[in-house]
Amino acid sequence: MAKKWNLVIDVSRCMDCNDCFLADKDEFTGNDFPPYSVAQPWSGHRWMNIMRTERGQYPLVQVAYRPTPCLHCDDAPCIAKSPAGTVFKREDGLVIIDPVKAKGHPEIVATCPYEVIYWNEEAQVAQKCTGCAHLIDEGWTDTRCSQVCPAEAIKLVFADDAEMAAKAAAEGLEVLRPELGAKPRVYYKDLYLFDKAFIAASLAFGDTDECAEGARVTVSETSGGAVVGEAVASNYGDFYVDKLVPGKEYGVTIEAPGYAPATRIINLDKSVNLGTIVLGRP
Repeated sequence: MAKKWNLVIDVSRCMDCNDCFLADKDEFTGNDFPPYSVAQPWSGHRWMNIMRTERGQYPLVQVAYRPTPCLHCDDAPCIAKSPAGTVFKREDGLVIIDPVKAKGHPEIVATCPYEVIYWNEEAQVAQKCTGCAHLIDEGWTDTRCSQVCPAEAIKLVFADDAEMAAKAAAEGLEVLRPELGAKPRVYYKDLYLFDKAFIAASLAFGDTDECAEGARVTVSETSGGAVVGEAVASNYGDFYVDKLVPGKEYGVTIEAPGYAPATRIINLDKSVNLGTIVLGRP
């Protein structure tokens, strides 16, 4: 089975340095690469768009970054919904907008539910990340974005579909919006840092006014009672229970030897810092 292009992006490693964005600009601004692309405009396009999110409330806050290029979907909506022949998929999995056939078709921009296609007003053509197809054709084993990333948050993987499925299962890789059925070839590690929620708090012992280091925290779904997360308070008394699904109700139980359990019921709309919870003697 043929090896295909896949990109693996580790959200936990991205530090928003923008080297990938700048490398993309360096490669494509002012340069034509027929038959894959004409020159990217100086401004307005983010073929590698770094999305940002902040979770929690001061002082228990987390920030995450998600580099987002074209996802080069196997069942690409842009191919299905664009004029015939204007967008095509290569044998290696890369989805390409033909810069000649797609000229004069601004409607192509709206075909992408991930919003990663842009309109080049000067060239009158829709454009997006090409997966560095011209470099791959020259034998490159990196894209410009994966080559330049100092944190190794972006990695190019050539693998057949079975190998990639096994890798995704073994490493917990996910794709964006799987409910669309588009089957992206860009996979994310630790995506929960971007799209899931956490419950956090600072714990203290009421009788000593010390941080409640070692206190155990259990988070369960109130519907059914299934335990969905556990944590142990740090030496600062802080805990995080992550990977929770927003929109659900959870019960939080905090326990420490010699102290009465503390409980909370949380309707979790987004990540929440419960503030300081004081544990008292029975």
